[in-house]
Amino acid sequence: MHPSVSSNFPRPKTYEEVHFFNTDNYHKGIDWYMDFFPVPSNVSTDFLFEKSANYFPSEESPRRSAALLPKAKIITLLINPSDRAYSWYQHQRAHEDQAALGFTFYDVISAKAGVPAELRSLQNRCLIPGLYATHLDRWLAHYPANQVMIIDGHQLRADPAAVMDEVQKFLGVTPHFNYSQALTFDPQKGFWCQLLEGGKTKCLGKSKGRKYPPMEPEARAFLSRFYREHNVELSKLLHRLGQPLPSWLREELQKITFASMSRG
Repeated sequence: MHPSVSSNFPRPKTYEEVHFFNTDNYHKGIDWYMDFFPVPSNVSTDFLFEKSANYFPSEESPRRSAALLPKAKIITLLINPSDRAYSWYQHQRAHEDQAALGFTFYDVISAKAGVPAELRSLQNRCLIPGLYATHLDRWLAHYPANQVMIIDGHQLRADPAAVMDEVQKFLGVTPHFNYSQALTFDPQKGFWCQLLEGGKTKCLGKSKGRKYPPMEPEARAFLSRFYREHNVELSKLLHRLGQPLPSWLREELQKITFASMSRG
């Protein structure tokens, strides 16, 4: 929506994401990568943007990205890792992943050693990306902290205009774009959409806002335990960076405090 920011051309077979730095596409070279972007109207001030979610937990992506784009601005959105895991499971069910269709979410995340390879793979894709502190440390080893922005994904969903004001400041992009006037809440979708002329809306694709059953309480409890130490490490990392704690992280840390007091 911002006039000075150009997104990549969609790549249909990977749900519009480029997947350059985290796959063998990297070996196809910079020309292959740049073919996914339009020529910016002003090469000195405009930004090129892409979003490939699998860059975040990838071991290779930070090093490869920094080697090619050392001045890039990195933006990462963090939601509660338990919700992220469940969302991925439901995403895979929607795309008819046999392991997701054949096992409950709790069975997937709690699977022990010796399970079939497809179940282990799904478990890893559910759990490992949520080890946020580990992945952020890897990115911060290759990019200075002032080039990395960490967004509370729940805040983005609830108040996107305020978050996008902060993003514009972080990027130093001009002109300032007024998202308060450009966005409207769509009650049917359940999230904010682009407001068009005549009061019509343009919303994200069909998969966004997909409705699915609430997570089983035993799965929620399992994940709170699984991510407990990782969430503590994330809070320490954000404190070192001088960044505020996302609302979901404060809630998870309060659970740890309550559990400690209960045992005491």
